[in-house]
Amino acid sequence: MAVTGDETESAATGDIPAYQLRSPNSGLAHSIVMAASPGNMQSPPPPHAEDITRKREVRLMKNREAARECRRKKKEYVKCLENRVAVLENQNKTLIEELKALKDIYCHKAE
Repeated sequence: MAVTGDETESAATGDIPAYQLRSPNSGLAHSIVMAASPGNMQSPPPPHAEDITRKREVRLMKNREAARECRRKKKEYVKCLENRVAVLENQNKTLIEELKALKDIYCHKAE
């Protein structure tokens, strides 16, 4: 089939072009309607700018609250770790002193 270049637009197809193809051996015309590309299709109207701004502000406010809570929990966790370090340092100091005392006792018995 060959394209004759006959392009028609009809009310039934809207903005979609229709082409008529003719076979070289017969004079019969066959109509073909081209499919619309996604760019030609109507998309839903965008939300209002005020709605977008309001949603953004709500999202930013929630994010600030979440960040504040995260910082608070981190401070609490660091304080807990610092307390644990202090306890373990005291325990280590006590164990070192006990070891020295036991070494002194053992050395004096050996003499």
